Amino acid sequence: MKIAKLGLILFAITVVAAGILGFANEKTAVLIEKVNEDANNESRQQVLPEADEFKELESNKLKEIQTSNPEVLDIYEGIKGGEVIGYTIKTGTNGYGGIVEVITGINKEEKIIEGVRLGNNNETPGLGALATEESFYGQYDKKPSEELEVVKSAPGETDILAITGATITSKAVTSGVNLASEVFAELDK
Repeated sequence: MKIAKLGLILFAITVVAAGILGFANEKTAVLIEKVNEDANNESRQQVLPEADEFKELESNKLKEIQTSNPEVLDIYEGIKGGEVIGYTIKTGTNGYGGIVEVITGINKEEKIIEGVRLGNNNETPGLGALATEESFYGQYDKKPSEELEVVKSAPGETDILAITGATITSKAVTSGVNLASEVFAELDK
């Protein structure tokens, strides 16, 4: 009888705890989603600063692109004065610590990379995580929207200097930017 009573008490505690956790999850999920969306909007504005607003690419077009490029996570049109002036393209490529989200802004008229920012990633602190610093991602600014290559010394017009000790991360970011350039070329036809 004692064991049954203890079992019922533990069951009741478990049900109450699960209910509280479920309620907390439901309430915070909306806030977490809003914080993530705000961060994405801020990143879009940073990589395509001339745009006044951003409009998500039509879902049919996005799905068509994702069929051949599953690493493309989202695409937004950057709009100024009612006209599309460029695109922000978020990709997720494999880095050292897992998927590295890269948001690339490409100017439609000049066909140059306006900016690059990193989103979620699990790269090694002090090494791969240095990709989130302006000294690294700033290298992409104003580069032509074409194939870029990671080098370990003396970067040229279409080269990106690798982070010392984090070549895999450097290549993952550059791979994301190159994929964004390929997708831009498709959209710009």
